[in-house]
Amino acid sequence: MEVKNKVAIVTGASEGIGKAIAEALYSQGAKLIVAARSDEKIQAIVKKLPGSQGVHVDMRQEKDVQSLIEMAMKTFGRIDLLVNNAGQGLYGSLETINLNDYQGLFELNVQGPLRAMQLVIPQMRKQGGGMIVNVSSMVSKNAYPFLGAYASTKYALNALSLTARAELAKDLIVVSLLHPRMTATRFGENSLGSRPDFTSRGGTPLPVDTPEMVAQKLLGLVASEAAEATMP
Repeated sequence: MEVKNKVAIVTGASEGIGKAIAEALYSQGAKLIVAARSDEKIQAIVKKLPGSQGVHVDMRQEKDVQSLIEMAMKTFGRIDLLVNNAGQGLYGSLETINLNDYQGLFELNVQGPLRAMQLVIPQMRKQGGGMIVNVSSMVSKNAYPFLGAYASTKYALNALSLTARAELAKDLIVVSLLHPRMTATRFGENSLGSRPDFTSRGGTPLPVDTPEMVAQKLLGLVASEAAEATMP
């Protein structure tokens, strides 16, 4: 998909990867709706990206997601690209994970994107096609200690995404997955639980990407319409 003049929604766009994705899409001429829970940060982004629209959205709340899709349709009349980026981490051994925390994590990382997909798919079908990119994680390709609960939500997101890709191909709706690895954001600070030291493995420093690097990878994924993209 060429993003110029396309209408794109980016969730979790207040900082980090989501903010970088919004800026990258804007730089390529996309018409943007940026969504997050932080009103102040969203408004700062809107000022930086003239013509874009900001929406307060908690992806756990059905009414918020519904309002997001309705606002996009009312403002632009169509939705060409949905980037489901909003999410949160959870650290801890599976033996000690608080199940209430895990339920909230699942609501945000899995049910939120699925709800947004369910609301946007009929609109994309009516207009003759579109694209959905779900931001997963490289942890969904491995089994890291103390990341099992978080990783399981991304495994689930992968399954939903790849299944939707097959189901929606006939409608010219492309569903793809982006798998960032360790990125220089506040993800660790915003996660639940105590963050272990993931800076090295066997004495070898692990690579750390910038949000802008991840955003560029997303642009390539959108252009190629491939099923998945990993870093680098």
